[in-house]
Amino acid sequence: MKKYFIVFIVIITIIFSGCGKTTNINDNDNVKIVVSFYALEGFCTYIGGDKVNISVIIPEGAEPHDYEPKISDMRKVNEADVYIYNGLGLESFAQDIINSVDNEELVIVNASDNIETIKVGGSYDPHIWLSIKNAKIECKNILEALVLVDVKNKDYYEKNYNDTILKMDNLYNEYYEKFKDINNKDFITGHAAFGYLCRDFNLNQQSVEDVFAEGEPTPSKLKNLVDFCREKNIKTIFVESLVSPDVSETLAREVGAKTKKIYTMGNKDNENDYLTNMEYDLNVIYNSLK
Repeated sequence: MKKYFIVFIVIITIIFSGCGKTTNINDNDNVKIVVSFYALEGFCTYIGGDKVNISVIIPEGAEPHDYEPKISDMRKVNEADVYIYNGLGLESFAQDIINSVDNEELVIVNASDNIETIKVGGSYDPHIWLSIKNAKIECKNILEALVLVDVKNKDYYEKNYNDTILKMDNLYNEYYEKFKDINNKDFITGHAAFGYLCRDFNLNQQSVEDVFAEGEPTPSKLKNLVDFCREKNIKTIFVESLVSPDVSETLAREVGAKTKKIYTMGNKDNENDYLTNMEYDLNVIYNSLK
């Protein structure tokens, strides 16, 4: 009888330990998160705070579209609790990493889930994080993953999320009013990364390179850009860190404009956080349109 009682207790323990299991994090452990690139690290930092440890796959100075992961990158993902990637073709390696994982408890997050995407030819514009509206959705996706793996800190994550969303809303509302009251809506970038930002604020970007920063423009396209700048009286050509500035600088000289730094946040090229960089971008775009 005693043997059967022990067996019964073991069965009950298994049943109740399995029911409602929403965490694989020990009480004193931080959630181990691996993200593909810099902007996602920022979102995870906002929401996860001091409860998470974050590793970034794409190193500083590397182009997200072209990066090939190392074995050490795949090992990090395999040992993580959460893996977050952008999707929409930004990371050509994303599916390879997912296929290589041998960790049944790993929570995989496609940050572009639930976002209304912009189609470009036969592909999708992957630069979703450069829209504050999209960033809010990405943060929600991250929040849900953190609560799933670390339910005991649910209130903490939700507070951080709500604080972040409030800041994003305030920034969006400030610049929505500013852009609404300005007639000029056209600006020039090094590559066409700001389509979602333009959708947020009813702006129009023209670019030296296409959405995937593939190659220099043809003489015909460059002539069209020169004509556009002259027609629209463009005085600022924006340049990003991972795109060669040569053509942008040539264009600026041709039309008597200046070049100005803008951040795409696909890579860490300063010490500022996402919201600081986004505010900077919105401010320099706004001032270029005045």
